[in-house]
Amino acid sequence: MRTALPAFLVAMALAWPAVADDQVPPPSMAEQGMAMFDSGKLLATGGVSQLEGAGGGGLTTWALISGYGTRDGLGANGHFTYIGVGNYSLWTEGAAIGLFDRVELSYAYQSFDTQDVGAKLGLGKNFTIDQDVFGAKVKVWGDAVYDQDSLLPQISAGVQYKHNDKGWLISAIGGKSADGTDFYVAATKLFLAQSLLVDATLRETKANQFGFLGFGGDKNDSYSTEFEGSAAYLLSRNFAIGGEYRTKPDNLGIAREDDAWDLFAAYFLNKNLSLTIAYVDLGNIVIEDHQRGVYVSLQAGL
Repeated sequence: MRTALPAFLVAMALAWPAVADDQVPPPSMAEQGMAMFDSGKLLATGGVSQLEGAGGGGLTTWALISGYGTRDGLGANGHFTYIGVGNYSLWTEGAAIGLFDRVELSYAYQSFDTQDVGAKLGLGKNFTIDQDVFGAKVKVWGDAVYDQDSLLPQISAGVQYKHNDKGWLISAIGGKSADGTDFYVAATKLFLAQSLLVDATLRETKANQFGFLGFGGDKNDSYSTEFEGSAAYLLSRNFAIGGEYRTKPDNLGIAREDDAWDLFAAYFLNKNLSLTIAYVDLGNIVIEDHQRGVYVSLQAGL
């Protein structure tokens, strides 16, 4: 027995390195954090980034939550969008995060370039109007993906606070404020068997030209109820086509405002990268009619 114990200890000492090598080190805090981005949702079901930063189409806001995080994880994306129409252009960039497929928080920075129209109006060529948009959305009922046995849609409620940096200009043209808050309720239904998504959104807003000409005006300074509708058809799991329509208030006597619409194609390379291209018609903007052109948006995310 006296020789057995030392022999046993020697054997354990020799075996210990092998045992230690088999042990997996605990994940780092960074690895644990990245694991929260589980990317468990179906491809394209996070939508793309609409021009105000929320998850949806290009012009319209959907009830879907941004990113590919499931109810057990997170999802996030960033976007760069360019809109070029006859006499104006718009650059917007921003980011959104989806929390447990329930809450979405978003931000977008928008820069509207008046190009030659700025000179005609005495503001200077390429005069720009910048706007910050902070958004929040909450899924309140249903699930667009899992409720396939029901015709009822997923419903979300959201808010977007907008701050325009040209308060003096807004006052000069009859606008009432450089800051405004939109409220909306979106209903989105996904028909997986038919590869079809449809959405209808009601928005309470005072925004003139999405807020670039301020909020409220000499004709009307009350909230108006506006409609946003869209439909998308998946030609394949990676490629979707569709169209959108968005009504807008007409608050300013100096500038008639038309509704906006587009026809789009979106390609989802994978859950980390997508590209959307559209033909967009924004109607009249200030002194220029028929503002039609191209919409291009690149989105990257987790």
